[in-house]
Amino acid sequence: MNRLREALNQEHSWPSVFMFKFILPNDEDKITALKQVFGESASFTTKLSGKGNYISITVHEMMLDADSIFFRYTIAARIEGIISL
Repeated sequence: MNRLREALNQEHSWPSVFMFKFILPNDEDKITALKQVFGESASFTTKLSGKGNYISITVHEMMLDADSIFFRYTIAARIEGIISL
């Protein structure tokens, strides 16, 4: 994780808008749970899979530092069936 933190710190000047990408089952409760992980200023873009069973969600949010990114991913990982990209 330290290597990833270093890479993020080299790529970004904090604060910086960061893009998160997730795939999860197309379930309203899970989508709501993911949206609650992020702040009110976050923007969400969604796209359904071909059969509509899954949804891809892209989130853009202003992050203060690399640790804020890790925190968001850790909380999101608690959602059953989620895939973080």
